[in-house]
Formats: sequence, C-alpha cells, structure tokens
Amino acid sequence: MSESEKRLDTVRLQEMVQGFWRSGALMAAVELGLFTAVSKGAGTYAEAATALDITETNAERLMTACVTLELLELDAVGRMSNAPDVERFLVEGSPRYAGPWMLFTKPSWNDWGQLSEKLKSKTVDRLGKYGEFTVDRAREYHKATYSIGLGAGRRFSRHVDMSGRKRMMDLGGGSGAYSIVATQTYDGLNAVVLDLPAVAVVANEFIAEHGVSDRVDAEACDFTTDPFPTDCDVAVMASNLPIYSREIVGQVIQKAFDALLPGGEMHLIGETLDDNRRGPVGPALWGLSEAVIGTTGLAHTNGDCIGYFENAGFAEVSVNEFVPGALVRITGKKPT
Repeated sequence: MSESEKRLDTVRLQEMVQGFWRSGALMAAVELGLFTAVSKGAGTYAEAATALDITETNAERLMTACVTLELLELDAVGRMSNAPDVERFLVEGSPRYAGPWMLFTKPSWNDWGQLSEKLKSKTVDRLGKYGEFTVDRAREYHKATYSIGLGAGRRFSRHVDMSGRKRMMDLGGGSGAYSIVATQTYDGLNAVVLDLPAVAVVANEFIAEHGVSDRVDAEACDFTTDPFPTDCDVAVMASNLPIYSREIVGQVIQKAFDALLPGGEMHLIGETLDDNRRGPVGPALWGLSEAVIGTTGLAHTNGDCIGYFENAGFAEVSVNEFVPGALVRITGKKPT
C-alpha cells in the first residue's frame, strides 16, 4: 500500500490537542521539585512521595508520565534518574537552573483556552499587557527570562567579537543578561539597558547583583517610541521580536541605525520563520501568543528581518544560526 493509500486516523490530532497534558506534567514536576529530589537520590515512587510530601499514588502517576516523556530514565531494577538535560537545567541550586523559564508561560495558561475568543477581538495595543508591568510583575517575569538569559548572553559574547567596542545599547534588555555578560567578557565595553520603567528598576537589581553597576546601567525607555543614545557602537535586540508588528520592528531598526556611531553594528536575535513560512513551529507559536497578550506582534521571517536592516541602511546583512531550531541572529553594520 502506498503512503497516499494508508488509512488516515486521528492519532496525530489527538496528540496535538492533548499537548497541554504534557506541559502540565512538566510544570507540576518543576513546581513540586521532583527533579531536584530525584537528583538527590529519590529514585522510587515511595522515596519521591516522601521528598515531595505527596501520596505514593500521585508520585507514581507523575513519575510514570515523566518516564514516558523521557524526562526521567528508568533502569533495569526500577530506579529512576533524571535525563541529562533535566539534570543540567531543572535541578534547583544548579548554576544553570532554568525552572522559572519552564513556568514562564503558565500565567497565560487559561488565556490560551480562550484563544478563539482572543482571535475574534479586533482591539490590539502596541504593548498589550507588557505595558501594564508593575515592578513586582516585572521582577517575577524577568526572574524567568534571566534563568536562561545568562546562557544566551554567554553564547552571544562567544559568537560576536566586541573587542574594541565602547558602548552597547540593549533594546528591551529585560534583566540585562546580555549586557552583564558582554561587559564581563570584553574589557572597555560599557552598556545601557533600555526598557520600560518598571523593568529598568529590576534590571538595575540584576546588574548590581553581578557587580557591574559601574559599567552597565538600565534606563527607562519605551524603545519603540523614545529616542536612543547616540554614543553607542553596538545595538542588540534579543528575544522580543514577535512582540512587535513589521512596522514597529522596521522603525526600531531604523532608529538604531540612525543612532549608532559610524562603523557600529546591530544584532537582532529572535525567533524567526524560514522564508517558506513552513517552520519552525516555535516562532509561529510565539507569534500566535501575541493574540493572547493583545499586542500587534506576529511571526517574522528571516527575509522580513533582512529587509528591515537593508531598508534602514545597514550593510553586510547576514542571518546566522544562534540556537538551532529556536533563534537566529541577524547582523548588519553601519557604513563608516
């Protein structure tokens, strides 16, 4: 029987609509501290039940699901251990602990259940719920982004040689992770994080915690409308691309070009679609999530981003892999 003649079934569709079950299992395991307990030796249902203060039946339910999701590994004698990526990123106390990031989307859980109603709405806002940030909400939000932001910042500082650069503007820099790592890596480099007023307060807390307040500061700035500093030779806009419409992104990149010193460079790190718009799925879903939040944002293609750079006047525009399957880095230089 040919592929086209095979009988169709609903298995693929059922797995898709039940995807939130998988999310729920992972989030519950993080919230309860399952992976931390397993790392410390709780390798059976009974041991995990004691460590997590839940019933043994519920420990069995959760751990069985985690084994089938390949979050836990089951050995020949029935003991469980963390999968390698889980052990590295989901054990509390680890310097690479990313638990808060795993819970990052949970506040919108119920809203996704109302997605069809959200899509019927014809009311959108440039910033959506992001414009409603209080300092406490910004602190909670960026605690999650910070948990993986430092890793992304380290990757950026490995990929991009900023030797000899003087000052970097970090557009919508959130926790300031990129600026913190960059200034720790490159002598003589200073940075300014430009973000909403409540976020700037929180960014300065992270900056002080890392002891770089003498080289990095965060300033209140809606970078979609407010002016940029004119003494920078590097601009970075990282992991906020789908929040904004094509018009806004184009305007921001034009403003960055105009503000950068001659010979300066800009790096846009974002979740982009392939030019054929058939994938990856992550950028498409990040774009869809903006309907939940209520912004004008959507998914952008690599070609869209190249166009924003070239229209602004940047030369030597290139698309570079950053995190395979998740993020790319689009780069351009301002002619001297």
